[in-house]
Amino acid sequence: MSVSTRVEERELDSPGEIDEAAFAELAEPHRRELHVHCYRMLGSFEDAEDTVQETFLRAWRRRETFEGRSTFRAWLYRIATNACLDLLAQRRPRAATGGEVRWLQPYPDRLLDELPTDDADGPEALAVDQETIELAYVVAVQHLAPRPRAALILRDVLGWPAKDVAELLGDSLDSVNSALRRARAGMREHLPSERQDWTGGTEDPATREVVRRYVEAGVAADIGALAALLREDIRCSMPPTPGLHAGRDAVVGDWVASGFADLGPLRTVVTAVNRQPAVAFYLWHAEEDAHLPLTIDVLRVTGGRIAEITTFHDDRFAPLGLPARLSR
Repeated sequence: MSVSTRVEERELDSPGEIDEAAFAELAEPHRRELHVHCYRMLGSFEDAEDTVQETFLRAWRRRETFEGRSTFRAWLYRIATNACLDLLAQRRPRAATGGEVRWLQPYPDRLLDELPTDDADGPEALAVDQETIELAYVVAVQHLAPRPRAALILRDVLGWPAKDVAELLGDSLDSVNSALRRARAGMREHLPSERQDWTGGTEDPATREVVRRYVEAGVAADIGALAALLREDIRCSMPPTPGLHAGRDAVVGDWVASGFADLGPLRTVVTAVNRQPAVAFYLWHAEEDAHLPLTIDVLRVTGGRIAEITTFHDDRFAPLGLPARLSR
């Protein structure tokens, strides 16, 4: 029997007697999956970090309320969901308009790899499916009102029974089912229509070839070669900068207007976020004698062409575990 198992059994028998160190030992293994849950709810990596900390604080303060009617993990999910709902209710409303979610931040695959890989401990332990963590999914979720959003994630992502979702939200089963219908309709409206045809993640050979060509053309600042990789209906955004460019001509026109071809020597690091391929660009700075972070392009590939590019600023390099500089 592991130490954690002994701690959990003791905690179930005497929830008010567990000390802070033992409680931390019990809660800490669930940090990553709770962080991903909060990330889906909030769309922001940093907001999710803060909310997980709040979750653990609330759980410690309310430890005597855990009655063992569910798993300890499920109890933490309840607290985390309510912490997210409280944050969404308290902060200034954020409108996701025109497909834009300006507060969107990427989630590194290296951290997603820390999640459980099976459902041996129940539906809450399911590994993250690619389709529920990709940026398009996270963006679509942000268009939903908070409570339908929570109902959708708990029911359709985590697999909670509807009655448990209703209990958590303090609603009737009919109300939850109605909210789920609205949320699912909203997701169909905001998810790309060709989603079932996406090439997928970084292990797909065709996707790797597109990424290779994108890197090659990007380093060469060859706008013509880059344009050849784009779908006609491509969409590009750069949160938190406002503006959504739709269509190949608009995207290429923006690249030309921004002076991309004249930036200077570039280098790249290929990585993966949200189970999607991503390319980090570094720009040469002579005064630093190094290439420094510029932007990160997260790609959605469909049928051998790039259907969407979400670009993030250089402040995302460190959270993604990317180098702070590249030498010659």
